[in-house]
Amino acid sequence: MRRAQRSRQETLSLRRQLIGSSCKLFYPNDPLKIVKARGQYMYDENGRQYLDCINNVAHVGHCHPDVVKAAHEQNQLLNTNARYLHDNLTDYAERLSEKLPEKLCTFYFLNSGSEANDLALRMARQFTKHKDVIVLDHAYHGHLTSLIDISPYKFRNLEGQKEWVHVAPVPDTYRGLYREDHEDPVTAYANEVKDIIKQAHKKGRKIAAFFAESLPSVGGQIIPPEGYFQKVAEHVHKAGGVFVADEIQVGFGRVGKHFWAFQLQGEEFIPDIVTMGKPIGNGHPIACVATTKEIAEAFAATGVEYFNTFGGNPVSCAIGLAVLDVIEKEQLQVHATEVGNFLMKLLKEQKLKHPIIGDVRGSGLFIGVDLVKDQAKRTPATEEAEYLITRLKEEYILLSTDGPGRNVLKFKPPMCFTMEDAKFVADTIDKLLTDMEREHLNQEKTSTGST
Repeated sequence: MRRAQRSRQETLSLRRQLIGSSCKLFYPNDPLKIVKARGQYMYDENGRQYLDCINNVAHVGHCHPDVVKAAHEQNQLLNTNARYLHDNLTDYAERLSEKLPEKLCTFYFLNSGSEANDLALRMARQFTKHKDVIVLDHAYHGHLTSLIDISPYKFRNLEGQKEWVHVAPVPDTYRGLYREDHEDPVTAYANEVKDIIKQAHKKGRKIAAFFAESLPSVGGQIIPPEGYFQKVAEHVHKAGGVFVADEIQVGFGRVGKHFWAFQLQGEEFIPDIVTMGKPIGNGHPIACVATTKEIAEAFAATGVEYFNTFGGNPVSCAIGLAVLDVIEKEQLQVHATEVGNFLMKLLKEQKLKHPIIGDVRGSGLFIGVDLVKDQAKRTPATEEAEYLITRLKEEYILLSTDGPGRNVLKFKPPMCFTMEDAKFVADTIDKLLTDMEREHLNQEKTSTGST
């Protein structure tokens, strides 16, 4: 028998009692109770509608009817492990292969991005017979122990950096080591990786892999300069390592121009391993690793079976196929380009008007707005960003922040996000920033008058 719906306060009290305190809530001082969602909208227990600007997991829209139907229909027939033949598994692998470069032709299916990155790490080490990993600063690759170890975003607050982990600077041309005024930031950032490899070799260490999110998200919605991955891959391959592109946040057409974010680096760049998750199942737990025949054969050469109880089950594959169908049928990749360009245009107009906006960057529906206290020093406006996020919630817009300074507004909405949604968000941000500037000016006047 279904229990009557609790009040928000009752649910909050039970959560505090039963759920680990390290499992955080959005808006902890006044958390939302969300009971329904559709498309780019979420609804609380009182039926209030919120525009979701951050849920990239609901890739083709919350509760998309085609995805829900595919799951329901397959659930009525069969759901079992991948040790039996089933067309959904091979059909899905075939469809994914059509979206990837030809050499990435072998697939492994799992349940989460963390599982995918952990498997990629195992594969890299088995193929290269090396151990060490190079990652970008502020990176986050998952919550398993193996991935915490290669996620500076996490390990800096825990046990620290392991001796086999090497951290390269984020290729951020706005606030990184080499900025937009540098004559060749691509080579400069890639040479940082080259130097790391050189120093590792001096200590007798060998590089197994370079791991990178194709577009660093937790690092602050960063767009690496084109050509950076190619140069890094040259250095890594020369050292006997492989290049792992983490597409868990940004794959499946989100960047608009391309189906995969790594393709923003140019057609000639092809990773050795690609990991996928989050949007792949539109909220259903699916993940995937795609790699080359050579790496897959080296992984199999151990003689140890790779088995994942739920990975590649018929229901998950039916959902994955449905997501691909919706992306194509609704032309969401083109849509991401058009709406993303429009939103970027509106936000760049706001940048001219509001000094707090230091930078607007992105591709498709992956956009970051870097808020600063000072345009010259580019000091992160952390408190202001948090205040703005809270005020946007009061206007029924859900947005959040990222970056080391928690000052970058991150836009990763469901791909059905519209031009009207973009204008509504931009107009609301304009209004709130204007109010913030007015309040700041009044405070300055009051402070001056009292001295």
